Amino acid sequence: MSTNASGGGDLDSAVTITQAAAEEALSLMEGEGMDVDIGGLRLFVQQGGCAGLSYGMRFDTEPEEDDRVTQQHGLRVFVDPASMNYIGGSTLDYESGLQAAGFTVENPNVEAECGCGESFRT
Repeated sequence: MSTNASGGGDLDSAVTITQAAAEEALSLMEGEGMDVDIGGLRLFVQQGGCAGLSYGMRFDTEPEEDDRVTQQHGLRVFVDPASMNYIGGSTLDYESGLQAAGFTVENPNVEAECGCGESFRT
């Protein structure tokens, strides 16, 4: 289920959250003592990196008035309107392996990425 923080329509295609990403984020939030029914993971785009834009994530206690709020697998994800222009249709995942573990964003809007994968251009 997805909603706009101001009560707007269906936004299921805005950002998809995998079960692995939701479980990891919820675990981290609970470890921080956050209320997972109100708070959520903020996913945003910022200027930076060698390709021009980079992803950012942080926990917020509640959405901003104009955020798009997507809830899947029990995790609420907040995306501001400017960031949604760059990451709409993306999938947030969590991967763990022998080399590294962390959240990843699969973004169909990306035209180019830097060599290390930390920044992108649309």
